[in-house]
Amino acid sequence: MSQSQQKLEGTAGNTVDDIEIFDIVIVGGGIVGLSLANELANTDFSVAVVERSELKPVDEETDCRVSAINRFALQRFLQTGVFDSPLSQRLCAFEKMFVWDQTGAGQIQFDSAELGVPELGAIVENNVLQQMLRDKIIGAENISYLCPEEITGIRYPLSEKDQAERTVRSSSQLNSSVRLASGREIQATLLVGADGVHSQVRKSASIQRDKKSYQQQGLVCNVNTSEDHQNTAWQCFMPSGPLALLPLFTGQCSIVWSLDEAYAEQLMSLDDEAFKIALAEASEYKLGEITSVGQRYLFPLTHGHVTDYVKPGLALIGDAAHNIHPLAGQGANLGIADAFALADVVITAKKANRQWAALHTLSKYQRQRKGANQLMESSMTGFKQLFGQDNAFVSELRNAGLSLVDHIPALKYRIIRQALGV
Repeated sequence: MSQSQQKLEGTAGNTVDDIEIFDIVIVGGGIVGLSLANELANTDFSVAVVERSELKPVDEETDCRVSAINRFALQRFLQTGVFDSPLSQRLCAFEKMFVWDQTGAGQIQFDSAELGVPELGAIVENNVLQQMLRDKIIGAENISYLCPEEITGIRYPLSEKDQAERTVRSSSQLNSSVRLASGREIQATLLVGADGVHSQVRKSASIQRDKKSYQQQGLVCNVNTSEDHQNTAWQCFMPSGPLALLPLFTGQCSIVWSLDEAYAEQLMSLDDEAFKIALAEASEYKLGEITSVGQRYLFPLTHGHVTDYVKPGLALIGDAAHNIHPLAGQGANLGIADAFALADVVITAKKANRQWAALHTLSKYQRQRKGANQLMESSMTGFKQLFGQDNAFVSELRNAGLSLVDHIPALKYRIIRQALGV
């Protein structure tokens, strides 16, 4: 029996007729789901986290799946003790961002020193952040971590009549039910979908989601460069798609290269030597030569949004509710901000002895997050379209705009505050 399963036995919620009943069940133990669980640790809520896959082990080799975590999220993780771990040494704080347009001379630079803060954010491997969050919640008496555990069915029972009834009374018959491959059944007063773009929770509640493809692939890998990354996040816009070189604690860079599908396949077919040359040329040798390259991976680039984030007794966070283009590295931050906002809403409501799982309460979370997430999604789509145009006139306007913003401190400050999550 694994450590997580042993922990489960000691921290289950109330049991009725062999059904375990929790206040909150979080489906999905990725960064976003674990961020919510961490916020709920050591509160009056009984919480279960259901995750299908064991965490990828953290070893000496740096994982190529990374996230750029903004300063707002970093501060909250620091306050809740997530970084009280030896693994926190694997974070790489970045102090500057340098953005330029390959088609001209336009560029803009953001510096933490100009804002009076020590860093703009940090690059961290996804499995490292997950491990730190998991280790933190395992120590909480009110949380059960069910992993690995496959979901065989989800029942979200609330009809329109039930939804009206839920606002005036609480009944376990109105709880959502999650059936597990182990034979267990667990119920939740609040069911949270943190289970990604193909969310089972979302489907169980018949919440509609639009999905659009950028007709692009994201290429990721880790590389060594002949020049130091200078604790700077580098991003180059080009007609074929943006290329980001993100600093890692090892001195390497993690690259995220957005490419039209045909070009992505072409780059994947190159041998390492040819790929190193193509990457160095695309980055205009900002960090010198690419001296070595790790294994390359592709993932499809899509964006989409749900019609509703919440229903009575149900909430969606992270990619279960929305996803965006990775060009600004904000995907993980938006999901983490969802988790923080939902936790704040339900904790505040319970402390005030209000109906914390009712629709009118959960709607506060939706109001806080939906507009901000939609704005970021449309902004990233707009940037992708603007910088994807191979037109001399548009290129001239883009470059002039970048340079202009770089020389208007008030506008530049407003942009970077948005990126910081402030």
